[in-house]
Amino acid sequence: MSWLFLTLGVIAEALSHVALKATDGFSRPVPAILVLLGHLSAFLFLSQAMKGLPVGIVHALWAGLAIVLVSLMSTLLYRQHLEPSAWLSMAQIAAGVVLINLHGGHSH
Repeated sequence: MSWLFLTLGVIAEALSHVALKATDGFSRPVPAILVLLGHLSAFLFLSQAMKGLPVGIVHALWAGLAIVLVSLMSTLLYRQHLEPSAWLSMAQIAAGVVLINLHGGHSH
């Protein structure tokens, strides 16, 4: 069940970030409400995911997957096309976040 909550948290976060552009500086109420509800939902889902998964794993996957999902959604909704080097860079950032959380934050 934790993995389902993590997935829902990533989706809520990505939808929220994509809706942020549509707020036009929070001057449009419907997208602004979507942003606030998306962030609240994301944190609620992530808190549930953390009941069964380590915090570092949840955060690493949330951050890395959200980066990719927001970029994909922006490409589809806003026609913001990224160069292959940007996609590669995002993959490296996501991999780095995962590695840091898996190996870098442990005190022995």
